[in-house]
Amino acid sequence: MKNVRESLVISSGPVGRTLAIAAIIFIVAHALLLIGLTSPEKFVFDEVHYVPAARQMLEPDKPSEVLNPMHPPLAKELIALSIAVFGDSALGWRYPAALFGALAIVAVYLCGLALFEAQQGAVGAALISFFNQMVFVQSRIAMLDIFALAFGLLAIAAFMRGFREISPQRWFALAGIGFGLAAACKWSGLFPLAVSIAIVAIIRLLQGWKTAFADGRASDWYRPDRWPDFGWYHFVTCFVALPALVYVATFVPVHGFSPADLIEAQRRIFADNTTNAIPAHTYMSSWPSWPFLLRPVWYLFDKVDDDHIAAIVFLGNPLVLWPSLLALAACLWDFVRSRNATAFLILAFYFGSYLALALMPRALAFLYYYLPAATILSLAPVQALTREGVPRWVLWAFIALAGIGFVVMLPISAAFVGTSMAMFNRLMLFQSWI
Repeated sequence: MKNVRESLVISSGPVGRTLAIAAIIFIVAHALLLIGLTSPEKFVFDEVHYVPAARQMLEPDKPSEVLNPMHPPLAKELIALSIAVFGDSALGWRYPAALFGALAIVAVYLCGLALFEAQQGAVGAALISFFNQMVFVQSRIAMLDIFALAFGLLAIAAFMRGFREISPQRWFALAGIGFGLAAACKWSGLFPLAVSIAIVAIIRLLQGWKTAFADGRASDWYRPDRWPDFGWYHFVTCFVALPALVYVATFVPVHGFSPADLIEAQRRIFADNTTNAIPAHTYMSSWPSWPFLLRPVWYLFDKVDDDHIAAIVFLGNPLVLWPSLLALAACLWDFVRSRNATAFLILAFYFGSYLALALMPRALAFLYYYLPAATILSLAPVQALTREGVPRWVLWAFIALAGIGFVVMLPISAAFVGTSMAMFNRLMLFQSWI
């Protein structure tokens, strides 16, 4: 029993060291995301929807009609708080996104630590997620996605940590709180919660059937003795009650304590997110195309002069995302061949976050919906490149290549950098990117 216990407890170093590394990652990512944050000093893309909604929250009188009722209020409340602190300016609108973008990178580090039980793999995953380009771009615009991503990733990290514990109650409770906060920013935050519920339910179902592998080992994703003291009441508390309470609490500042108003708010969100009565958009794309980066979203394209532009494109770094699909296939092989728990968790949260969008009845969709899955995908190369027999330098060579791709794409990722039309044409590898 002692060996089983030791195999389930994460032994990745002292807590102080982990906190110090997490703090360094946060400080560096936060500082980098703040550079040129206020460029341009006008609304970019969907900021035209969310900033007015945040401004409305600062008005002293309750409005007769709430702006942007199609999404929960938490992310907009955070933007409103920033406007109250920093003023109604580009800095006030976008600072919370930069803050939560840095937290998202830290969350990837924590996911990596829970999965790989090694600082090298955890730091590598954080670097890959930053160089991915998607988190960078989404952290510099006043939209809701980065808030849901950060809370969701922190919750996933807690779940992954609890998954390996004998008594996961504390970690699963933290995960439930995080999932509730993610859903309170955007309903897509419910997808990783659903994945967590499915994982726990499948394991409990197999245990109920007395399932056991003939050659069972500590690294298996399923074990008949996993979580012996995690009862149904713990499950309900962690994955139903806590997320629901946290979610509902975020509506109180906007709608008060009226049950009728709270229910109506949920009805509006559901109605607006399931309707197809929305006109087509230039940059819309379908979910099968997202992993291949076939259609980006141009947040900004401004001509500075006859030969220079300021641009912000949500695309993703091809040098990260395309090879990561091969790494994902390697994870699938590890899972099939050896029932590897780390590969299983990466696959579950990637496909759970990605394929859930295929079930959405709403026709209008964009590449940035792929942000959560693409960020979780950052874990796959680490899993593939730290397996036994792969030299340590291979992972860092991949990270260096990812960094080169990030720098090359920076002129179309950050408006303050700018680029010439000649460079723009070279970066547009496919006609569908324009």
